[in-house]
Amino acid sequence: MDPEIQKMREVVLVYLDRSGGLQKFVHDCKKYNDSKQSYAVYRFIISINPSDIAELDATLGNYILHNPLQAAQIFQSVCFVAIKTLSLIEQLQTEAQISILLKPTHLPPLPSYVLSLSAYPFNYTSQRFYMSEGIVIAMGTVTKYTQGARFLCTEETCPFAEGRFRCIRVHCPGATESATVRTDFVCSLCSSPLQEDMKFRVLGDKQIVEMIDAKILNALKGYSNDKSHFRIQAFTVFLRDELANKMTIGNHYRIIGIPACVQNGLQATACIEVNSVQLYKPNGPSFVSDNFKYLLSLTSTSRWRFTAILANIFASQVVPPGTYNTLKLAILLSLVQTCEKENADYLDLLIMTSDTLVIDRLLNYSLCLLPRGIRHPPSSEIFPSVSKDKHGTGSASIQACSTVLAKGGICYIGDLCSYKKDKLELLQSVLESRTTTVFIPGKKYGEEADQQVTVSVQTNFWSFVDVDSSSKKHIQKENFLIGQMDVSLIPANLVDGFGLLIYNEFPSCCLCSPVVHQILKKAINPEAMLYKVSQQFRTQDYEEFILFARNLPVELSSEAEALIQGYYLASRRVRRDSIHGSTLSASALKILISLSKAHAKLSLRQTVLEEDAVIAILLLESSLTLKHGTSALCVAPNPIFPFDLSDENSLQQRDIYLMQCHHHLLKFIAAYSPGIHINTNEE
Repeated sequence: MDPEIQKMREVVLVYLDRSGGLQKFVHDCKKYNDSKQSYAVYRFIISINPSDIAELDATLGNYILHNPLQAAQIFQSVCFVAIKTLSLIEQLQTEAQISILLKPTHLPPLPSYVLSLSAYPFNYTSQRFYMSEGIVIAMGTVTKYTQGARFLCTEETCPFAEGRFRCIRVHCPGATESATVRTDFVCSLCSSPLQEDMKFRVLGDKQIVEMIDAKILNALKGYSNDKSHFRIQAFTVFLRDELANKMTIGNHYRIIGIPACVQNGLQATACIEVNSVQLYKPNGPSFVSDNFKYLLSLTSTSRWRFTAILANIFASQVVPPGTYNTLKLAILLSLVQTCEKENADYLDLLIMTSDTLVIDRLLNYSLCLLPRGIRHPPSSEIFPSVSKDKHGTGSASIQACSTVLAKGGICYIGDLCSYKKDKLELLQSVLESRTTTVFIPGKKYGEEADQQVTVSVQTNFWSFVDVDSSSKKHIQKENFLIGQMDVSLIPANLVDGFGLLIYNEFPSCCLCSPVVHQILKKAINPEAMLYKVSQQFRTQDYEEFILFARNLPVELSSEAEALIQGYYLASRRVRRDSIHGSTLSASALKILISLSKAHAKLSLRQTVLEEDAVIAILLLESSLTLKHGTSALCVAPNPIFPFDLSDENSLQQRDIYLMQCHHHLLKFIAAYSPGIHINTNEE
């Protein structure tokens, strides 16, 4: 025996003993032994820390990283000796029956261990461990594959025709089913055909997943400052046994595995046989820019000024400062209210506008402030769909879509009127439940029964309605209430599904001169910085600010909670009719809480105060007025920004106005929801 191999076997035994792997191995053997059943293959998973092994023996560490299949054979021989010496599995006969899967905890943080299909060269023939990462864009259903099988020689006089486990076929990374089980294998002793002993076939679970580099997100944004060009290609990932169903469509994962090339007819597919899966969650910035810190300190005397100035100067690269302030504030609130939690607070926006070009540019620009801002392309599906797996298995594969790729971000779906009735009904269902169901017919995809797979939709939706075009498509109603807009072209339940309905300030027939000026200047010189504030508060500064703010944990104060509940109960009483009852949807309370939390985050606070609740209530009341007309609260058409914010005096006037709104709101609650006790400031 090679002395180097013998030394590595000794090091393996020492490592297993020190790391606790030997104890786990004995426990796994006990489960096999207790079953009293003979298997063609006994499969063991051994966790490997490359750093610890390299410290024990550098040669073995290098062998595991660069020749994992041969390294597994060394572990196999050590495990076989341990089983025989300690009598761990009575049924085990030969070393070939042991299948070892090495699972490295990590790989060295060096470029040579990173595999990317967007970079050349792609070395899929080395059969060593690589680390890769990407987003899951398609997932197949779980099917069966052969882990191992026993074969017997058909020649009766041959020693391999006896009922011993001499001819064992075991699955290797990247191998197809035909490499493990087929009918043309021949005996190595007498060259007679081999025949499988079916009762000893060992089956396992297999799932085929498609992943793609996270750079794809940059290509799916409506607008980007990144002018670089790159190649993007999806790659196939095989999840086997305990890793099946460990991934969720739309999530970002880091994987460690062995690349291979799978031949399917005339086509060759690059794939990775995965050994370990880890959910990837990038850390957000731990700071905001100095300019934002300075602005926050300047506005510390008021709890409304900081967010007002943020909205006023936001997106100055696209629209002039001071324009579309209510819409820009709503966009910022929606941006900071994004995360990948199951029961998150969502904030969807529906905009009624005549300025579709300007609004589209503003929304496209805002998308790029998040890692997952997706503009839905009309040619693709909004929600997940099902297709046949392209790897020849005939099973179903669930394909990702815009809403899944926008997980934890924003999905901008464009003009709502461009979608057909069935898509709008599906969108309404998703807005209400935050899930969508994919139906998989069993007969079509080789399954015994039909399946229904529920996919979580964790994204905020943005959309707009072109007021001019929609008014030409249908006859407008005549019996409007004060403040009400005609939104009858869109189903009422769908409009209610969006958190906020916003009407922008400027009709297309009389665009304000700063907007016209900026459009013309940008047409002549797209790279021009027209405003000094664009240099002080750059797009990158806003990106960092939003990523920092959205990760802030916030809690409702008792005062803010009482104000929100009081307004909600009072509004349900005043907004009702004799036929339909209350016109206030059941989701209004969630929207109020979401708006309040978002305003607190945008103010870089971790506690929701009454001032945050006031902004949330005014935004929602303005939205309800557009849908159903004015109520007893009777807010102004533009309650958040009643004045142009040109100097400190205008900010002071706005503070006084909002305090008056707060006082008026307390009176409204006292009149229509007397059971709610709210502490009022007599001063």
